[in-house]
Amino acid sequence: MRVTVHLDSFDQLDPSACAIVWIDTEAKKWSREGHAGVSLSEWGQCRPSPGGTSLLACEDRREVCTLDGLNLGSSDGPFEGECGDVHWRARMSAGPLGARWHVQCVDESAREPEDGLFADEV
Repeated sequence: MRVTVHLDSFDQLDPSACAIVWIDTEAKKWSREGHAGVSLSEWGQCRPSPGGTSLLACEDRREVCTLDGLNLGSSDGPFEGECGDVHWRARMSAGPLGARWHVQCVDESAREPEDGLFADEV
């Protein structure tokens, strides 16, 4: 399954800042599909965390953010429109940055993605 998640409401940075990430639930990896006004790694790994899902950076596997309430292993989710809080772990001058996430799309088809190769698979 592939899940497209939109991260937004980074009001401490810029009112229009956002990022779109694509999560491959089988490979336990994510990739950045778009972003504006917020710095985000190109891809990384994801793992369950207490109450949600953590996104880890590809470079050093540090936790980038936690998507509270996003349970990728749940039998009744994730679903389009599901939403919750993002706890951004990158240190900003004002401290940790909060934001919101919402699921834009859930693709349960078995077809291979057009560009499904991650840098650590070359």
